[in-house]
Amino acid sequence: MQVVPFAKAPPYDAPKHTGVKAVRLQGGGASAAGFCMVGLSTYEPGGRAEMDAGAQPKIYVVLSGQIAITLANGERSMLGPYDSCLIEAYESREVCNPFTTDALMLIVTPPMASPDR
Repeated sequence: MQVVPFAKAPPYDAPKHTGVKAVRLQGGGASAAGFCMVGLSTYEPGGRAEMDAGAQPKIYVVLSGQIAITLANGERSMLGPYDSCLIEAYESREVCNPFTTDALMLIVTPPMASPDR
């Protein structure tokens, strides 16, 4: 068993993110989990990830607060606590917290090619 205490979860800078603090909970250098990476992102008020598409799918699970996800075609969804969504590989999306309180989101992805992504 590999326990990663939250206080020791390694932080990382996600490209094209502003006002977002992210840590790796499992995989991606936090543990030897080779089948996935689990991260936790804190979206501060106004925090956002720019419109972008990644080569790997992602699962987003909002733990607290609310997150707006907008696809390239303009479709927008609001996710609240325990709502989740699957972002397919190469699906462009923008993620933002348009509210005045922090939002916490769990992110699950396949193993990354580089722990810095």
